[in-house]
Amino acid sequence: MNFSKMFKTDDGKNLFFTFALVSTLFLLWGVCNGMIDVMDKHFQDLLHLSKSQSAWVQFSHYLGYLLMALPASWLARKLGYKGGIIAGLLLVSVGGFWFIPATSIASFWAFLLGVCLIAMGLTVLETVANPYTTVLGSKQYAASRINLAQSFNGAGWILGPIIGGVFFYSSDGAEAAQKSLYIPYLVVAIIVLVMAVVFYFAKVPDLNTEDEYHLNEAEEIDGKSSIWKRPHFAGAVLAQFVYVAAQAGIFSFFINYMIEEVPPVSGAIANSWLFLGKTALRNGIFFVNEKGATFLLGTIGFPLFLIGRATGAVIMRKLKAHRALGAYALVNVFLCGIVVLKLGWLSVAAVFLSFLFMSIMFPTIFALGIYGLGVQAKKASGFIVMAIMGGAVMPKLMGYIGDVYNMSAGFIMPLFCFMIVAAYGYLWPKLSKTDGLTELKVEEH
Repeated sequence: MNFSKMFKTDDGKNLFFTFALVSTLFLLWGVCNGMIDVMDKHFQDLLHLSKSQSAWVQFSHYLGYLLMALPASWLARKLGYKGGIIAGLLLVSVGGFWFIPATSIASFWAFLLGVCLIAMGLTVLETVANPYTTVLGSKQYAASRINLAQSFNGAGWILGPIIGGVFFYSSDGAEAAQKSLYIPYLVVAIIVLVMAVVFYFAKVPDLNTEDEYHLNEAEEIDGKSSIWKRPHFAGAVLAQFVYVAAQAGIFSFFINYMIEEVPPVSGAIANSWLFLGKTALRNGIFFVNEKGATFLLGTIGFPLFLIGRATGAVIMRKLKAHRALGAYALVNVFLCGIVVLKLGWLSVAAVFLSFLFMSIMFPTIFALGIYGLGVQAKKASGFIVMAIMGGAVMPKLMGYIGDVYNMSAGFIMPLFCFMIVAAYGYLWPKLSKTDGLTELKVEEH
């Protein structure tokens, strides 16, 4: 298949440049989310918090999504895609600049407020950008486009822990690292201001998906939205809630898992140039430390996540999207089971592979959920983004299990979440009463 066909509309317009510009937003929130995931362990060390207590960082992050999801949907409908993007970028910038006084205040609540403000801005961007990618070309490639755009998000997830590892951890201890915590957020604040200016002058057409279910006509007649009468949309909200819960739990406690559950490494590896300073000596045995865990997250975990997103965009052009979603989720059920069983290095490998197989879930659930909703897709997008709140609730449960038992046992939580995602994937044709989005095989011309 010709790659350029993914971005051509029915009237022959090529929207690749617009798609490329919007994809930079996915990179932005990937970096911000990646930094959040290494911040948990920093506050555990600085404030002597339990795993469950440190999950307040994730709670504050996803609280921003809950607070801003519906206002973001309203902004998207009132300001259009372009206006919504600019508003989101400005809000992210406010959150980034807040970290300067937060560092002086040096209280947990001040940093949590900054995390929440940035998340509110990211909520606007996600509410606008995710559905927008699905309309930047022919509808049969909607799932491919959103997965391709999310590949940039995967690249951001790689950069985030690397940046966070530099500024959130110090050989002089957590208190020394605390003084430089604001630096990456100040850089983000400046960059997003520049991006807002670029989008202001760029051409960003306001497009909508086809109204397959005639929801716009229904709203004109009875004055009410009927998106909740569409089971494939309601199911997507639930599936996104549990998926983000699983993702946030695995990402948040990855460093804890690596420190507590990974078998010891040899002295040769610990003293090699690659791992120098990334291990700790306990009872005469070398184990991965915080810097080593962050290094593995950025060099193995998130690269696998990126590979999954990139290959997922290709797979969605050949395989029905709902089947791919179901299959990937089932694989992760199996992988989480292996982690729970504590099978040594096999369980460690399963943790890394879970990054690969969870990669396509968020964008694919999103594309399946807003299928055929027309202009109502903007409203639906707000609710699906609100479902990201699952990332605030479930990690606290996973952290509690980790405190009471161990981090391996904590993976029972994402296991059950992936089971629900698999069910949604396989049931989607019945819920939507169509194969429209998933018929991705098209004739070559």
